[in-house]
Amino acid sequence: MLKQKLKEYHLILASGSPRRHQFFNEMELDFEVRIKSVDEVYPSELKGAEISDYLAKLKAEVFKPDLQPKDILITSDTVVWHNNESLAKAEDNIEAESMLKKLSGDWHQVISSVCFTTTERQIVQHSITEVKFKNLSEDEIQHYIKEYQPYDKAGAYGIQEWIGLIGIQKIKGSYTNVVGLPTQLVYETLSLLVT
Repeated sequence: MLKQKLKEYHLILASGSPRRHQFFNEMELDFEVRIKSVDEVYPSELKGAEISDYLAKLKAEVFKPDLQPKDILITSDTVVWHNNESLAKAEDNIEAESMLKKLSGDWHQVISSVCFTTTERQIVQHSITEVKFKNLSEDEIQHYIKEYQPYDKAGAYGIQEWIGLIGIQKIKGSYTNVVGLPTQLVYETLSLLVT
């Protein structure tokens, strides 16, 4: 089991996301949470997975000077990609409404990149999931924004919340990726790192 293989290592999860913490706990992995703020700015020419790959690596940079030989730092970023546009976290209810209207009745990609950094190497992996929303009514959008305030999520929605339950028609790929962490990919990559 991976937990046994990781006994000699120190996993550091650089994320304040309660969803990511929960996934690590459910994968039975011991980890420490460390958070440092990073200005999440990326070159404008980047598209799709290039954005999340870049930001996941950028988030690791501030931790590198402090890493010890048995540390494995995990940083990640999630992007919602729709019609050649990245839908980041909404600043307010106006932005959230605009994003949800764009996603309504259409397919989009949820792309999560995970960066694994040690003192000797760095591996970046990403997972892409295709998601299709039904046509969302104005009332449904307003109810979700008012009751759930989805401002900390890319694309202004959480698949595990009310809007995901009533609004998502189809999904192709990893469900946990849409929640915020491609758990199977993380488990597989960690297994490779410690063999």
